Amino acid sequence: MKIREINAMRGPNYWSIRRHKLIVMVLDLEEMEEKPSNVIVGFSDRLKNKFPSMYSHRCSEGCEGGFFMRVDEGTWMGHVIEHIALEIQTLAGMDTGFGRTRDYGEKGVYNVVFSYLEENAGKYAAEAAVRICESLISGEEYDMEPDIQKMRELRESERLGPSTGSIVEEAASRGIPWIRLNKYSLCQLGYGANQKRIQATVTSETSSIGVEIACDKEDTKFLLMQAEVEVPKGEIISRESSLEAACRYVKYPLVIKPIDGNHGRGITVNINTYEEAIEAFHAAKLVSQKVIVEKFITGEDYRLLVINHKLIAAAKRTPAHVIGDGKSTVKQLIDEVNSDPRRGYGHENVLTMITLNQLTQTIIAAKGYTEDSVIPSGERLILKDTANLSTGGTAEDVTDIVHPANVSMAERISKIIDLDICGIDIMTSDISQPLSETGGAVLEVNAGPGFRMHLAPTKGLPRNVAAPVVDKLFPKQGDTGRIPIVAITGTNGKTTTSRLIAHMAKMHGYRVGYTTSDGVYIQNRMLMKGDCTGPASSEFVLKDPTVNFAVLECARGGLLRSGLAFSHCDVGIVTNVAADHLGLKGIHTLEQLAQVKAVIPETVLPAGYAILNADDDLVYEMRRNIKSNLALFSMDENNPRIKALQRKGGITAVFENGYVTLCRGEWKMRVMKADLIPLTYGGKATFMIQNILPAIIAADVQGISIEDMKAALETFIPSPAQTPGRLNLFQFQNFRVLLDFAHNPAGMKALKNFTDNLDATKKVGIIAGIGDRRVEDNTEMGSIISDMCDEIIIRQDKNLRGKTEQELIDMVNSGIKSKHPDKKTTIIPSEKEAILHAVKHAEKGSLIIVCSDVIPDALELVTKLKEQEVKGEVVFGV
Repeated sequence: MKIREINAMRGPNYWSIRRHKLIVMVLDLEEMEEKPSNVIVGFSDRLKNKFPSMYSHRCSEGCEGGFFMRVDEGTWMGHVIEHIALEIQTLAGMDTGFGRTRDYGEKGVYNVVFSYLEENAGKYAAEAAVRICESLISGEEYDMEPDIQKMRELRESERLGPSTGSIVEEAASRGIPWIRLNKYSLCQLGYGANQKRIQATVTSETSSIGVEIACDKEDTKFLLMQAEVEVPKGEIISRESSLEAACRYVKYPLVIKPIDGNHGRGITVNINTYEEAIEAFHAAKLVSQKVIVEKFITGEDYRLLVINHKLIAAAKRTPAHVIGDGKSTVKQLIDEVNSDPRRGYGHENVLTMITLNQLTQTIIAAKGYTEDSVIPSGERLILKDTANLSTGGTAEDVTDIVHPANVSMAERISKIIDLDICGIDIMTSDISQPLSETGGAVLEVNAGPGFRMHLAPTKGLPRNVAAPVVDKLFPKQGDTGRIPIVAITGTNGKTTTSRLIAHMAKMHGYRVGYTTSDGVYIQNRMLMKGDCTGPASSEFVLKDPTVNFAVLECARGGLLRSGLAFSHCDVGIVTNVAADHLGLKGIHTLEQLAQVKAVIPETVLPAGYAILNADDDLVYEMRRNIKSNLALFSMDENNPRIKALQRKGGITAVFENGYVTLCRGEWKMRVMKADLIPLTYGGKATFMIQNILPAIIAADVQGISIEDMKAALETFIPSPAQTPGRLNLFQFQNFRVLLDFAHNPAGMKALKNFTDNLDATKKVGIIAGIGDRRVEDNTEMGSIISDMCDEIIIRQDKNLRGKTEQELIDMVNSGIKSKHPDKKTTIIPSEKEAILHAVKHAEKGSLIIVCSDVIPDALELVTKLKEQEVKGEVVFGV
């Protein structure tokens, strides 16, 4: 079997609107296409022995053991691999569960689709599942434990930590979108100008000065002492020569720690001899240049969590430890503790496994033990210097018993240090009594405190400590941090519609970011060049903090490659569905292509609008699966579909009596006469009118006034600046050049309808076959341009996309000759040379129609030729 490609979906996609995280593997079964599971001797038994836990897979049978029933009856290896990929992720601590295997459209080739939690672990699962399946087919032994461990490691290296994850989950539960900004814990909540950021539990509103103070334990302690907060006696040193005097001053027992350490790194506690102090000093110096020698306060270790200057949670923390039974060794006791199902690798469970590392061995050696020592019954042996959960410690929630005096002290400390979120470490014998009465002290104030001990304490009530963080960042009820998003898809007209809507939003006063097939624009400045209709470009706009209105062109390729960059939009537009890119990425029919495009209207928020073309049957059919309001547009005001929605009070836009008209119910508002709109070339470009109709609906439902729409339509000029490559007409002295991006039969027909209305003594067309289109598509484009033009130049794209030059020439030429066998054709492979040839040999009054694939290059050349003529350097044409 052969893996052709593996893609990871990250947003709403062709396979699922609701399930964003999907692996899509294109798998060629090769000879296994002829060998379902029931004809492979011993396969079913080997599968069941390898994966007894797979009995829980219900599959299409709908009951436990359902998948095994399918295997016994006979199923194909793609289906088996789907289930193996799901199961090995579960065994690695990532319980997913969604899977589909579907025909790719080629014999023996399938789309194997399954859910994942962490992307690279999911991709690894796809590859490992194929290897495991092949071993089950052949009967060879295969140890999958290294694969399981590798996926655990990938999961831990990729996943958000428990603190960051809890905030993101809380935000998502409120409908607040989020974007991970790096591979660590920096995340954006909300979009564009309304975004907030978090990095673990530090937020975009956290005081930088507060973090600086908290990271400097000397400054923290000084400020707390000044404020009469109980802190342990201590001294700061940087040289070992100062250590002995510091020990005498502070007096044993001691704590020695780095001045700017965190998470327990470099801390040694309960030091009782100078020799221990020297060792602890060197451990602290590995973390920080300066070291604190501090009085060791006896008692219990408590963490008070303060958010927005309110105590939210408190936990008593206990370092990792074992309790002797008089017969088991230290190592055996650790193994027994680690067998607790609540403990796992890294952060996979509520508790972390205890590791027997060098630090632990040093600590138990100080007690006179080794890992092979038997601990007396009832004796508690501490294994770590700190009580952090990440080192195997445990936590007990004590929020409800914290004394009011201690609550007040903690909230005051957060203001003294100036931290909106902080963790205050206290040592005291009883947190239910005032610190002043127990002899306890504040040990540290931490910026970016961990939430895990509060979210899932070993004992006591779990606290949703993420909620007050999100409350602080988004204090207004119902605030989701979103900005308006208008998403546009379809076969033709996407870019012009996107640009026009962006122009209308700009006229209304919005700061607009938009994506198109020629680039990404932020407030009308192109910041990315090229085809930018995929999810990376959409995300670029949504991450920009200056943008408060997004218009996103979403093409087929990105939807199939990784899905959308956003989970919901406010307006979703589908212009049309026509033959284009068929035969690629497993999409072979117009119905399948329509299903790809339907992702956009299906992601519109319930209060938003799906704007559909009522003149296109495949687009109109999309209304059945939308969860939002429906709006329709049509070139025929009497379209029964339009009339039906109008009777229900819905929003429509129609072309009637020469006007572009907006309708609410049966009420009409004529926005503008079509032949006065520059984009329509005096009403001759009817397909441009079709692009205007959904734009005015989108503007209307987003609160843009009719006056602003009119102003936008009057100032939106079909030109290289505003509509590059879309009906760009250049008037030379003796002829005209029309540059357009028509690249499929539907687009070519629309172009022909327009040029039929243009007077010319002769029409010369420049066209190329497109390598990733079907033979019939290239042939049809040839036949259309044969009817459109008197003379044709066949050029070549720079990228032949899997075809030879001659194959593409033959396809186009076949279409041309099928209509007009004697049509004059010239073959000039270079687009530049083809344009130059046409210009130099242009007849007076002629029209040169350039169908270009690389619009910027063609525009640059034609503009340069026009400038040469204006300057009088040359006059083109006979």
